[in-house]
Amino acid sequence: MPRRARVIKREVPADPRYGSRTLTRFMNKLMLNGKKSLAERIVYTALDSVERTSRRSPIEVFDTALRNATPLLEVKPRRVGGATYQVPVEIKGDRKQSLAMRWLISSARGRTGKSMADKLASELLDASNNTGATIRKRDETHRMAEANKAFSHYRW
Repeated sequence: MPRRARVIKREVPADPRYGSRTLTRFMNKLMLNGKKSLAERIVYTALDSVERTSRRSPIEVFDTALRNATPLLEVKPRRVGGATYQVPVEIKGDRKQSLAMRWLISSARGRTGKSMADKLASELLDASNNTGATIRKRDETHRMAEANKAFSHYRW
């Protein structure tokens, strides 16, 4: 991340099946060692599984899960006079969505048993129903920000 020049945001192409740029970003985050076709297969299998179990549109479930997992506040450490305070700050722009995606993927990877597609499908369904590890992580982040509201005047 350069200090002076602005970073130019690249536009990711929409995914071929659902036409969603958000889903393509999600696949790119899921991808390990450059294996994009494997990441696509995992996501599409998970979405097919979601469609079978929930009888709802899979892209609608994905969007709901992502919206539910998206945090609004986070804490950032700020050093003031030798002490470090956890200052609550509002999350801007793409970072909200990026955090939600990262949490969904890490929670899915942390589940036990089954294939990655099944674990991801379960996590997406849980997040769309406002339950699961991802939602717990978001709530924990919000609780931390709420608890440190007294230090909000150190915001920069």
